[in-house]
Amino acid sequence: MKPFIQKLAYVYAFCLTALFIGIMIDTDPAITAIDQFIAEQVSAKTIDKQTDNWKQSLPKPPQVAFAEDKSYHWQLVTNKGPITIELLHQYAPMHVSSTIYLTQLGFYDDLLFHRVIPGFMAQGGDPTGTGRGSPGYRYEGEFHPDASHNKPGMLSMANSGPNTDGSQFFITFKQTPFLDGKHTVFGEVTEGLDTLDELELFGSRGGKTQEELKILTASIVVK
Repeated sequence: MKPFIQKLAYVYAFCLTALFIGIMIDTDPAITAIDQFIAEQVSAKTIDKQTDNWKQSLPKPPQVAFAEDKSYHWQLVTNKGPITIELLHQYAPMHVSSTIYLTQLGFYDDLLFHRVIPGFMAQGGDPTGTGRGSPGYRYEGEFHPDASHNKPGMLSMANSGPNTDGSQFFITFKQTPFLDGKHTVFGEVTEGLDTLDELELFGSRGGKTQEELKILTASIVVK
């Protein structure tokens, strides 16, 4: 299959899944609360997607309450394939709230994995693509003994020190226990480890990617 057609197939499959379970998203209290916050900020013009740098000047979202009987999944369609991540709201509610908020805004669409180190991790979520960008707000880490960097496919938040978490995340290629207590684990890959392997192939020891590695679309699925 040609790469362009393959990318369209990935997007179509994920959109179709979202369509079938969209009613669950519409009625979920956490999603509703975040969407309401977005609507209020748009009305107040503190979110203005018509400006060039809107992804770098966003207001900080609230931490929302999550339904105990539901699971929240972050679906990334990359130019190397799809990845599905179950978000660990029970351990890192603010990180999951922020991720859902940014995803609902379309923040992650078309952003790069700007730093990929084989045998370590793939990092993305920087609106500037430089490794120095942020969404315009920061918050503190959330650490729990049951959420650790103990296997490949763990979703963790990048930072530059305490209280600097924002939008940049990384997904591990292997267990990295030395990051526990320094970086918040807030998700785990449930589908798409093969895509993660593909991303790893195009990294380098210094982190510079051999070709453009991009998130085409990001979406939230509630089950």
